[in-house]
Amino acid sequence: MSEDKKTIIVFSNDMDKVLASFVIATGAAAMGDEVTMFFTFWGLNVLRDPNKKSPKKSFLERMFGRMMPKGVENLPLSKMNFLGIGPKLMKYMMRKKKVQTLQEMLKQAQELGIKLVACSMSMDVMGIKKEELIDGVEIGGVATYLAEASQAGLNLFI
Repeated sequence: MSEDKKTIIVFSNDMDKVLASFVIATGAAAMGDEVTMFFTFWGLNVLRDPNKKSPKKSFLERMFGRMMPKGVENLPLSKMNFLGIGPKLMKYMMRKKKVQTLQEMLKQAQELGIKLVACSMSMDVMGIKKEELIDGVEIGGVATYLAEASQAGLNLFI
């Protein structure tokens, strides 16, 4: 086990929870820690690239994909979402307070060498294909996460 290694399971696609995940991850990486973020179930929507077209999918996979947010710019808030007004207000306040956007945090995470892993089983269940994800994402299963977590001094579930 290494105190300098951290893992974060990103289960949610709520904007505020994803913000907290990236603040912790980039903060730890900036302090020199090795960080792995494992995106599973709803958290996979964070890694979906809104500019990439979906590959051929079944009817249910297409419908499921249309109901989920695509990328960090389209995430709802966990509280006070108010049909999408909440996230716009949050982004306005973040700009006003000079807080990085989620898109900037995601880019910074990749620049800091944070490992972004998409859960293969969740991808299968939710009909998300590798071709839909942002560049630089690894695909892995629970064994991948558990191998990382068993070596880490801190494991978080957000």
